[in-house]
Amino acid sequence: NAAEYEGVVLGLIFLKYISDKFEAKYQELLADEYADEEDKDEYMADNVFFVPPTARWKAISEVAHTPEIGQKIDDAMREIEDNNPRLKGILPKNYARKELDKRRLGDVVDLFTNVEMLSAGDEKDLLGRAYEYCLMMFASMEGKNAGEFYTPSCIVRTIVEILKPYRGRIYDPACGSGGMFVQSAKFIQNHQKDLHNISIYGQEANPNTWKMCHMNLAIRGLEGNLGTYADTFFDDQHPTLKADFIMANPPFNLKGWYDPNLKDDARWADYVTPPESNANYAWILHMLSHLRANKGVAGFLLANGALG
Repeated sequence: NAAEYEGVVLGLIFLKYISDKFEAKYQELLADEYADEEDKDEYMADNVFFVPPTARWKAISEVAHTPEIGQKIDDAMREIEDNNPRLKGILPKNYARKELDKRRLGDVVDLFTNVEMLSAGDEKDLLGRAYEYCLMMFASMEGKNAGEFYTPSCIVRTIVEILKPYRGRIYDPACGSGGMFVQSAKFIQNHQKDLHNISIYGQEANPNTWKMCHMNLAIRGLEGNLGTYADTFFDDQHPTLKADFIMANPPFNLKGWYDPNLKDDARWADYVTPPESNANYAWILHMLSHLRANKGVAGFLLANGALG
């Protein structure tokens, strides 16, 4: 089913992206007699992840149709994490598991190997769109429960176009796979503004979705403070944050969110305590508490019941 393979495909897209990006920088350094093509600092200075020799896509594609392909990919993911602290604990490492068909896995590796990425224009944009397309398709196959990690792009674009996040702190308290952040970056670039003028903050409770978000941001060349995966109500990862822009599509009518310890929480001290039946109103108050006074703006999508 879709849930079983989303991590497989998305992880391979990410691995292909950072390997190709590394290779382009590697060739550039190779042509420079004063540069060391194996110096990690050379890559970090250009916001490129360092990929050790045995983890590069060429080494993986060479064993695509051997029984060891799964273990090879897992080892590559571990090596990349070891060489890039920003990715520590983020990449999927479950390709060697017995139930994953290694013949099909090899076919997918071939698929990415044989696609002429550069001929289609900007490689980062192509792979970013491939990643986003896969998120959309997996969400479609998984049905309504997939809403926790993917919001339809038309809705995300609408929120971003209304808020116009050119400069400041952008926050999504239920960030899923990071669609709000990616679309904000696209909006800024489309209007010829500077991406360095925004700071990204997010929180996500599902550990797998939290990892998807990290990879989605990395493919786009974005950095964000996502804290660790945790429940937004019980373990707010950005308690002092006052954001200029808040964009969110929290889970609709979330049950079981309440705990007596939240009764006198500061986030709703000046309002009516949210009902225990669902979290819609609690999400609104949480976002209000993180909004910059007087100048902050928020755009979010909730179920009709939130109007009651």
